[in-house]
Amino acid sequence: MSLMPSFLMLRLEAPLLSFGSEAIDANGPTRDFPGVSMMTGLLANALGYSRHERAKHQRLQDRLIFGVRIDRAGHQLLDFQTARLSKSDEGWTTRGKPEGRAGGEDTYDSPHIRLRHYCADPALTVAVRLAPPDESPTLDDLTIAVSRPARPLFIGRKHCLPSTHLLIGVRDGKNSVAALQATPAADDSLDRCRFVVQQCELVTLDCSQVIRLTHRRDWIAGVHTGEATVSTLTLSAQVPNGAEA
Repeated sequence: MSLMPSFLMLRLEAPLLSFGSEAIDANGPTRDFPGVSMMTGLLANALGYSRHERAKHQRLQDRLIFGVRIDRAGHQLLDFQTARLSKSDEGWTTRGKPEGRAGGEDTYDSPHIRLRHYCADPALTVAVRLAPPDESPTLDDLTIAVSRPARPLFIGRKHCLPSTHLLIGVRDGKNSVAALQATPAADDSLDRCRFVVQQCELVTLDCSQVIRLTHRRDWIAGVHTGEATVSTLTLSAQVPNGAEA
């Protein structure tokens, strides 16, 4: 039996992705890699969690450890959105039931204007593990959920639908970087690329940049709060067969 941790390997690829960043008013920027709250929401949706099950979301986020390899960064796209909404307009949901709108009639007098940022045509590989590994849901539960999700999956925003299956498989590795380097990239010709890992996954690796993010969510209170640190590294995209990752 392998003593190394097991990682769920995922591919995030789509014409448009939105990973979210610190939003100011109606301006919603995006990073080029997912934060922990977005990965929590993605996996919770696959598991079929209701948005009202806040304690389940919080515990899943607290257990998530993952690293990201940016196989293709894509390019930034800015969408200026304006829409005139009425109280009778309904929104699409993954729950199979249209979403209604609240508020008084006066709240619909003016058009809704906002800026939304996207990553266009990116491809990322993600290595996810859970700590502790034997608590429910287990990595096997996540694997089944991603393979046969309880609801349609989207990456960031509802219209950011994946263009390929998310599930690559399960792989053992001494850390997320090793698991990622042992997994083929979206572009087979890729030589070196950027990795983004959590501090507990660094081990002896030297990072090129430390980034402090507000990407953790207090699911109980329903707000993003606090900071967490991730590190970026530029390494070989893949390790040749027989080489040490």
